[in-house]
Amino acid sequence: MKEEEVILVNELDEEIGTMPKMEAHEKAQLHRAFSVFVMNGKGEIMLQQRAAHKYHSPSLWTNTCCSHQRLGETNIQAGKRRLIEEMGFETDLNELFHFIYKAPFDNGLTEHELDHVMMGFYNGNPQINPDEVADFTWMKPEEIKIDIAENPEKYTVWFKIIFKKFYDHLIQNSYNES
Repeated sequence: MKEEEVILVNELDEEIGTMPKMEAHEKAQLHRAFSVFVMNGKGEIMLQQRAAHKYHSPSLWTNTCCSHQRLGETNIQAGKRRLIEEMGFETDLNELFHFIYKAPFDNGLTEHELDHVMMGFYNGNPQINPDEVADFTWMKPEEIKIDIAENPEKYTVWFKIIFKKFYDHLIQNSYNES
């Protein structure tokens, strides 16, 4: 099976090529990515616990799902595809914002991503894919903020970065299921 490739981009999110995913993470190359946050009618965010066998950040908690776009795929198409693959459900998504971050891992890999952050609403329980996800939970944004401060080791590096931006976005905007 051919290794998945990521889309290399410049700081303006213009495509400049592709590279195998592991090589991009080994070389800390800037590439396109996305992060999905799903909320329910109670104002809670669905978090996932990564599967224990993942090659980085195993068993850590993170946003509903995240991954990399494929060539020819829009950000929304990619987010919906991965939401089905990891969490087993589909919902409409809206892109909120994007930003660049760089986060090294203990294993020598580095996430250097231009991350498109999306949000959707869903009130059911997911059908998690055990190859990707160990567990899920619903938490209020305020509870997540406190828990990250008290237990940062429980969360992925990128989630701690992205959640602060997402939380600030929630505070500045009013979201209702529509």
